[in-house]
Amino acid sequence: MGVLALIWGICAILGMMLAMIPLLGWLNWLVIPFAIIGLIISAIGMSGTRGNNTAAAGLILCLIATVLGGIRLVLGGFIV
Repeated sequence: MGVLALIWGICAILGMMLAMIPLLGWLNWLVIPFAIIGLIISAIGMSGTRGNNTAAAGLILCLIATVLGGIRLVLGGFIV
């Protein structure tokens, strides 16, 4: 579960970076829910006994993608 969380976090960060391009801010409406699902998967992965480091890395990446995506939405007027 930890590896899945890490891969999910990497995909969330890459999507967030793509959404930082001007006129692609609408993509954050897809990235934020994707990252929130990644947060849930990471939390489940951290509850297990193995893979805590990879699950923690996925949790951090998804958290960063959620926060920066939210900030980008606010700055773009929730559209751009």
